[in-house]
Amino acid sequence: MIYRVRHSTVYAYTEPVPLCHNVVCLRPRDTERQRCLRHALQITPEPAAWRERSDFFANAVADFSLQEPHTRMEIVAESEVEVQSADAPPAPKIAWENVADRLAGDAGGDCFNARPFTFDSPQSPRSEAARDYARPSFPPGRDVVEAADDLMHRIYDDFDYVPGSTAVGTTVLEVLERRRGVCQDFAHLMLAGLRSMGLAARYVSGYLVTRPPPGEDKLVGCDASHAWAGLFVPDFGWIDFDPTNDVRPSHKHITVAVARDYDDVAPVRGVILGGRQHALRVSVDVRPID
Repeated sequence: MIYRVRHSTVYAYTEPVPLCHNVVCLRPRDTERQRCLRHALQITPEPAAWRERSDFFANAVADFSLQEPHTRMEIVAESEVEVQSADAPPAPKIAWENVADRLAGDAGGDCFNARPFTFDSPQSPRSEAARDYARPSFPPGRDVVEAADDLMHRIYDDFDYVPGSTAVGTTVLEVLERRRGVCQDFAHLMLAGLRSMGLAARYVSGYLVTRPPPGEDKLVGCDASHAWAGLFVPDFGWIDFDPTNDVRPSHKHITVAVARDYDDVAPVRGVILGGRQHALRVSVDVRPID
């Protein structure tokens, strides 16, 4: 399936901003199951300086600066992405303790590259609380993928999806206490639980394709940015889990970036001079084109 994605971000300021520097992470990533066929980024006002690069995790990012007074900034990313079915050969059966031991002691191979995802990150640190929550899914000798599946099911059952109930800086401990959140929170919780068990887990940002009710037209902008978690299995690779929807990501999931947590791959981040208060409007539209 080929999708056309339009992601619009608009900042409106109460006073002119004379200078701002920004980093955007909006180009869908090329993976084993998807290809970014086309990507265009339009910024208004036109940037005075611009650079494209790859970050530490091999995500495509763009840096730009606006150096003229403005009260409105609009960033529009348009992409065409070909996504294949997520069907893949099953991962080898391996007890989760063996995976943790290999990640802790294996100095080479694919475990070496995955090891950074076993450590703390700002929004998904290891903790006793996260370990205590994850522990029931990890009895001795259980297959690591089965354990991760069970953890995903439990997060889906135990927590309520409530838009607006949390903020970007909401911690995993707060989510555990409140038992509600959004996709970003549930991804961070799953990462913290997996890492607290000694496993390698990474944050995946992207889009989830939605469908309108039968007989109704799809509303422009009704889709949204999404987030889920990835688990590393030695001698196999990464397997994704979407705890918000209790599914393994499929052709309806479009990957933009992978990293330690949201802080590494926020769609737009930066610093501004002036502006006082601002209003933010984000709109995402994902449509099939074949």
